Amino acid sequence: MKKTTLAHRLEYAALRAFVGALAPLGVRRGSNVAGAIARFGYWPLGIRRGVVERQIAAAFPALDAAGVARVARESYDNLGRVAIEASLLSRGTRDDVLAQFQPSPEWEVVERAMARGRGLIFVAGHLGNWELSGAYIAARGLPFHAIARGMGNPLSDRFFRRTRERLGMTVMHDQEAVRKVPRALKAGESVGVLSDQATVGLASTIVPFFGRPAKTPRGSAVFALRGDVPVVLVQALRQPDGRYLFVAEEIEITHTGDKEHDIDDIMLRFSARLEALVTRYPGQYFWQHRRWKHQPPDTPEHLREP
Repeated sequence: MKKTTLAHRLEYAALRAFVGALAPLGVRRGSNVAGAIARFGYWPLGIRRGVVERQIAAAFPALDAAGVARVARESYDNLGRVAIEASLLSRGTRDDVLAQFQPSPEWEVVERAMARGRGLIFVAGHLGNWELSGAYIAARGLPFHAIARGMGNPLSDRFFRRTRERLGMTVMHDQEAVRKVPRALKAGESVGVLSDQATVGLASTIVPFFGRPAKTPRGSAVFALRGDVPVVLVQALRQPDGRYLFVAEEIEITHTGDKEHDIDDIMLRFSARLEALVTRYPGQYFWQHRRWKHQPPDTPEHLREP
């Protein structure tokens, strides 16, 4: 177990104070306040502002400086909302979670995939509210396991784990995935993976994202091919009325006999579908993460990390 430091305790105390202060406002108003506070991260604080602006400009070269700034502000606002909404909703009921969503006809995609009886792998990106997409799945009554990376602060890690569990999810850390994912799928349950952030030491493949090579975790594709398990891309996307739309799209799996090719093919399709959604909702993407940080050494200069 990781040792808890004074810095961890102070950080955790600030987190709990922030959540506690917004809880009396309710989910909708608390989310609005959290978004407004997070926008200060863009201006005047300028936290990772250069990274965010360069990546948005690279993904959307037709945007002028004002357009890039607008998307950037929306991204900070969205990050603030993501940080608070799941914590506030975890204090409520299943119906409270469902009330945050518009009618979502694409749930039928999930039902058809589950009906095959081989379990289901959900893949998602850091778009919209990725925490609430898992909460929605659990609230609809589907046994759902969320794979999560351990956080640097063990106190915050336990807090967010409890939050997810109160929302009906079962959390497994990525170190446990090799052992636990096959069991969950064999039992006909579902597993969710955020698949758009490369991490050192995590098995990955290189696929394009907005035309630039991006290191992408491949675990979901490996598990899918091993058990012929369907894969569905899901996202919870904020709509103008403040509620979310649950989006679900099955990712085609091919079996050519070339395992490496088939793995890459799944992740290529995932990245293309995610890119299409980010294009529709650019201000709801997590641009604060350096998506193109890890690239092959032979990447052409014009396609390197901006």
